[in-house]
Amino acid sequence: MKKLHLVLALAALVAAIVVPSFLKNYGIHLFTTWLVFIIATMGLNLTVGYAGQKSLGHAAFFGIGAYTVAIFLKAGLSFWLGLPAAALLCFAVGLILGFPALRVQTIYLAFATLGFNTALWLVMRNEEWLTGGTFGINNIARPTLGSLSLDRNLPYYYLVLAFTLVLAAVLWGLLRSPWGKAFTALRDNPIRAESLGIDTRGYTLLSFAIGAVYAGIAGGLYASQVQFIDPALFTVGSSIMMYLMVVVGGPGYFLGPLLGSAVGVLLPEWLRFAQAWYLLIFGTAVVLLMIWLPDGLLSLPERWRARQQSRLESAARKAAAQQGARA
Repeated sequence: MKKLHLVLALAALVAAIVVPSFLKNYGIHLFTTWLVFIIATMGLNLTVGYAGQKSLGHAAFFGIGAYTVAIFLKAGLSFWLGLPAAALLCFAVGLILGFPALRVQTIYLAFATLGFNTALWLVMRNEEWLTGGTFGINNIARPTLGSLSLDRNLPYYYLVLAFTLVLAAVLWGLLRSPWGKAFTALRDNPIRAESLGIDTRGYTLLSFAIGAVYAGIAGGLYASQVQFIDPALFTVGSSIMMYLMVVVGGPGYFLGPLLGSAVGVLLPEWLRFAQAWYLLIFGTAVVLLMIWLPDGLLSLPERWRARQQSRLESAARKAAAQQGARA
């Protein structure tokens, strides 16, 4: 199964490097959006899939990152200052949001994060002096790398791809460190994890904070990509879609965000041939997927292997029973 995941990762990497150079602007825009949501859902996968917390407020951090970068750029400051500022602000707010997880769990925690998303969306909509209110912020500049301009879609796409690879490598290292083992222990059995000396409170807060950093960076990249943001982009519905991407791809699988974001971003575009029916087709496909593959697309090889193992064991028992009957 690890070989299959490695093949999938390499195929996706080759496609991400090669395919956009053959696409027109809209295709490049879609691939860039896909990468942005991979970054955002990598953070949510850490919170939900690895640490076992329930969060429906991820779009709020996405919005914090987007607005922070937009405000920095409108103030004449550099994108390369705005993006780290967005990450730090999201880290601080993520720590604060993690505190409800110390007292409430499961559906109650989901409602708490949902309330946080709603409250922050109201701030974005009503504080016109800061966010532009319902009019949003437009003409958001794209960054430069020395003398290299990233105004065109393809160079900016490769910048986002570079961020995606670096952040994926950081997350990979984190998950294979003692921190990563602590997160999974927290998910599997918090009481046992605490009995083993793991600071469950600290790791719960960190799972929200690190996940928020990834969402904030994704939001900052997205703001410069589309060059216009308004509060409608960061609603509870967007948080639910991100959660859905994690669940569809496979929570707790490293490559889950890769597939989940493709389903959430690219698949609806491919279904537009159905015109008015494509949302119905997309929704039905997701519902059926959740019925037959509740652990996500990446659980399919494991389920197939378990089914094959079950058949072999059943055949062995049947052969043993027949042999015993003959004896």
